[in-house]
Amino acid sequence: MQANISTNKKTGNSVNDAFASHFAKSMFLTIIGLAILTFIGTRMFTHVDLNLYGYMVGTIVFIGGFFYRFIAWGERPATKIIIKKGLKLLFRKSTPQTSAEQLVTYKFIWKRGVYRWTQHILIGWGCVLACMVTFPLVFSWMYFTMEDNGYYTIVLFGMNVMTVKAEGLIAWFSYNALNIAAIMVTAGVCMALYRRLSNMQARAEQKFMYDFLPLYLLLFISVTGLLLTFQNIVLHGWMQPQMSLIHQFSVIVTLIYLPFGKLAHIPFRPMSVLARNYREHYGEQHMKDCKVCGEKFVSVEQSSDVIQVLGANAIEFNMQDGFNLAELCLPCRRKYRISRFSGFATHQVKVKEANQNAKG
Repeated sequence: MQANISTNKKTGNSVNDAFASHFAKSMFLTIIGLAILTFIGTRMFTHVDLNLYGYMVGTIVFIGGFFYRFIAWGERPATKIIIKKGLKLLFRKSTPQTSAEQLVTYKFIWKRGVYRWTQHILIGWGCVLACMVTFPLVFSWMYFTMEDNGYYTIVLFGMNVMTVKAEGLIAWFSYNALNIAAIMVTAGVCMALYRRLSNMQARAEQKFMYDFLPLYLLLFISVTGLLLTFQNIVLHGWMQPQMSLIHQFSVIVTLIYLPFGKLAHIPFRPMSVLARNYREHYGEQHMKDCKVCGEKFVSVEQSSDVIQVLGANAIEFNMQDGFNLAELCLPCRRKYRISRFSGFATHQVKVKEANQNAKG
């Protein structure tokens, strides 16, 4: 009894008990971290650009929405297994190569065609470039000061990092980094819209709110951003304050919407490295033989995990033939499902399907 009381007291004094949930704790720590970085970057809040205040609020709401979506997704039994085992395998020798293929070169999309790969490279890296420029500016981690001598001083976290010519190459790229990102995203989105609108199958399967709206939001942000530069250079600032508000509003709305729509796969993308490590590592250990045809189709570990996850969700696929449906390869699984309706043991027929390697 005394041991239980002491254990409860110890648990009650835990830092985790100060928060309603792991989500609340993670969100609190993240906001504290942002506040500390902003405090350092702004030199104790002495350099704050109020013109970017709306972007800052939108970014904080985005972070909250992302944590909520990620934790809701991460609490699923299947996801828990991938995250837990994937993190243990994070320091494999192949992780750098896997990370490059999944997050940098998009090799997995290259296999689906050069056109799709190009549009994803343009959209993906355009968004990454925009975030790398925007977020440090929004939280004042980085800003520029200019003396009367025609030179800019780049300030990073309150420290003077570099002095560059106002008319130099580095300064030009700094001015136009967001324009370059906007051109990349605009080109990529137009390619994606063309493919989806010209492909009858895509038009039949995809919905406006889920599939097309995110692309229109990205396109609207990119076009209004480019218009700001056009108004500044060509129109000498005509209607620029109004367009600035329109652009800012579109960015904030997209940031708030991003964690809850199709664009959420962008910040979720690093999880693919964990999944790839999981499949490759256990695939090298021991492969599972299909209970019907005997061909190796998946790792023993993954097959066991699938059965475990199905059981955790109260879904049983234990067949009368003495095996679990997850222990069959995809072709035999399709044949077995047919046999349950036809009454004929089609899964035992030693003839390969014409679409033997079809997925689904």
